Amino acid sequence: MSTTIIEACWNQIGVNGDQSCEKLEQHIHCRNCEVYAAAAQQNLQRVVGDDYKKDWAAHFRQAATDTQQQDASCLVFRIGREWLSLPTRMFVAVAPIATPHRLPHRASRGLRGIVNVGGTLYPCMSLAELLGIDETEGEAATHRHTFARLLLTRWEDQSYALPVADLHGLLRYASATVQAPAATINKGLSRFLSGVISHQDMRIGVLDEALIGYQLARTLR
Repeated sequence: MSTTIIEACWNQIGVNGDQSCEKLEQHIHCRNCEVYAAAAQQNLQRVVGDDYKKDWAAHFRQAATDTQQQDASCLVFRIGREWLSLPTRMFVAVAPIATPHRLPHRASRGLRGIVNVGGTLYPCMSLAELLGIDETEGEAATHRHTFARLLLTRWEDQSYALPVADLHGLLRYASATVQAPAATINKGLSRFLSGVISHQDMRIGVLDEALIGYQLARTLR
């Protein structure tokens, strides 16, 4: 397979394209696919010329600019019509959506049951219920396929599975650019937000890590 064909794979039908690749449902992201891995291996084995080395040496000698001060990282996902984020450090893995099995005599608001992911049981927690978001609202206004996921998170020695409607992926941003939440955001959600990130045409709510972690632990008790 030529380099051109491999590159066209993820740029045309993969995560950077229309996401119509039949392998996405299994691999979640192109970086987990053997085709992507083969391209990476081929890229690492290429001959590096002197001009290439000089260009990158000049690049790293430049003083950092304001646009390079991206000191924070988060994972961006959608619930209902709301694009939200949590710090990258909270996440363990992303898994395909699974139907939770309800726990007898447990009816805590936000606890949907348990799910089996790779032989490990996780409590399945509904951020939609905890944040007061209507999950039936607002399909993402995009022209690509969307896939519901389970986000596997960890907070203070306890793991959780969080179902989401769509996943945008990792985002690095400058914490200094985080804006205050709009007054029009519903109160159930706004009290869990520490700010809002503007990215492309998206307004992404920055969830407070400590508040979310506390609420998940409280729901599980």
